Amino acid sequence: MPFDRNALDTFPSQPGVYLMKGREGAILYIGKAKNVRNRLRQYFLPRGDGRAMIPFLIPKVETIDTIVVSSEKEALLLENNLIKQHRPRYNALLKDDKTYIALGINEKHRWPMVSLVRYKGNPKPGLTYFGPYTSAEAARQTLDLLHRLFPLRQCSDQELVRRTRPCILYDMKRCIAPCVNRCTHEEYMRLVKRTAKFLRGQDREVVSDLHTEMHLAAEALEFEKAGAILTTIRHIEKTLEGQNVDKPLGGDVDALAIFRQGEEVILAQLIFRSGKLTGSSTYNFSSIGEEDDELFETFIIQHYEKRNEVPSEVLLPIALAAEDREAISDIISVGKRRVHVLAPQRGEKKALVEMAQANAEATFKKEKDEQSIREKVLMEMQDRFHLANYPRRIECFDNSSHAGTMVVSTLVSFYEGMKDPSRYRKYKIRSLTESDDYAAMREALERRYRRARDEEDLPDLLVVDGGKGHLNVALKVLSDLNIISMDVIGLAKQEGRHDKGMTLEQVFLPNIKDPILLKTTSPILFMLQQIRDEAHRTAITFHRKLRSKKQVKSALDDIPGIGPAKRKLLLTHFGSIKRLSEATAEEIHAVPGISAANTQAILAFIQQKKTSN
Repeated sequence: MPFDRNALDTFPSQPGVYLMKGREGAILYIGKAKNVRNRLRQYFLPRGDGRAMIPFLIPKVETIDTIVVSSEKEALLLENNLIKQHRPRYNALLKDDKTYIALGINEKHRWPMVSLVRYKGNPKPGLTYFGPYTSAEAARQTLDLLHRLFPLRQCSDQELVRRTRPCILYDMKRCIAPCVNRCTHEEYMRLVKRTAKFLRGQDREVVSDLHTEMHLAAEALEFEKAGAILTTIRHIEKTLEGQNVDKPLGGDVDALAIFRQGEEVILAQLIFRSGKLTGSSTYNFSSIGEEDDELFETFIIQHYEKRNEVPSEVLLPIALAAEDREAISDIISVGKRRVHVLAPQRGEKKALVEMAQANAEATFKKEKDEQSIREKVLMEMQDRFHLANYPRRIECFDNSSHAGTMVVSTLVSFYEGMKDPSRYRKYKIRSLTESDDYAAMREALERRYRRARDEEDLPDLLVVDGGKGHLNVALKVLSDLNIISMDVIGLAKQEGRHDKGMTLEQVFLPNIKDPILLKTTSPILFMLQQIRDEAHRTAITFHRKLRSKKQVKSALDDIPGIGPAKRKLLLTHFGSIKRLSEATAEEIHAVPGISAANTQAILAFIQQKKTSN
């Protein structure tokens, strides 16, 4: 039977972890909270807490178990352990079935080599890993560069043992032939260390070491060796010049960002070492219950916990609670290296987060079936707003004016969540002598839907940009036109209220007093905002175009002898009033159809304007 929300009064108010269970005790979701009772109450608000998956999760919950702990840090650790143990459906869990591509150095071997390595989940011990890389091609390009800069062996262990003379790579200066002792172990290990430094992004240190070695070789009159080192230095410096992703912040930093649409989420991770982008990864999640801040917390702990190498900073697009930041930092820090979790607001670090955001969005668009996602959102919209129709075709109006004059209205149309520009419409509002947003909307709606009714071309849903008043205007127009088959909603920001730093949006429904609140993370709101923003953009653009035409028209209307036909000739020839005003008498008279008298009238008008200004 469904969970009795009245039982929440008996739940603890201390920090802890809660386990939401469904039929037969199956764990559906695990969360942590500073105050378990207050956190659980948010799930059972009358209209939910704004997250896409909560309406699907809560009806399945039959029991909730809690585990009280003494601190936020303990709650984070316990939550992480329980998620990995029980793998709940609505929690984010890093999947181990993804194949990663990295470069590995078997430094425990007497003669280490660099190789391309593929692995799933956690990499196997015995190698020092660098990466993962975004693709096998990127990894191979890096490996080829390393072979040219640092001539380590490329042969297998069996080949190394059997060889009695150097291979062709020695003659090509791609290997220093440890197989036949053409180098000392010390020389070889020096190359290995430089290779590792280069892969960590410590390019400048490598160049500095090589300069020192080159000077020592020159002083010892080993000019051939010094020349070879100089060639390597120039190769590295040329490589550095070609690197576009080189940030002056210079530290070891990971930037994380999330792109979310419907039930689907992509988390992107960009890896910067010594200020250079050395790798990136993306992680897919579906049907999870976490908000963005909770997802970041879960990911950071699961990804960085028990790693030997961690960045000095993890950058996020949103700020975590101070207690959570400190607890996470304690959990993932290694030795004396403290990991700081930050949400930069400006500057270079902010740019890195924006880059990660762009990568998350690009990956999402590439990997996800967007049509399927849009269908899910539209179905959720129909269910959430109790619409009679599946909102396959949605129309939205917006008005624009300047100081109450030249009022216009535009209609945009979306079909199955995508723009349908062929159905866009523009309206000059004729009935107004002064600014009246309601009256402007009434006229535009009447003109549009009287014709749509007669042509049987009605949309499934009308979105009105505004609150209760605008919604009532739309309902009255449809009632007067005897249209009952359309759904109508109003969309407006809720002034003066914020939750976790996010402005809430409210959706007004017919015959319902209180609006539905939508957070900025809601997939339904994401689509509605796209529609509203497009309506706003088209209204502004149309209004600016009309204002520009009016200014041009009024400027030339006062010239004697210049009617509509000649006005069009002048504007077509010169392109603008500004260029016309800069023209000479000969240039104006050269326009076909412009007489000498017209030219003199135009020049007199331009001179008068300059004098008055």
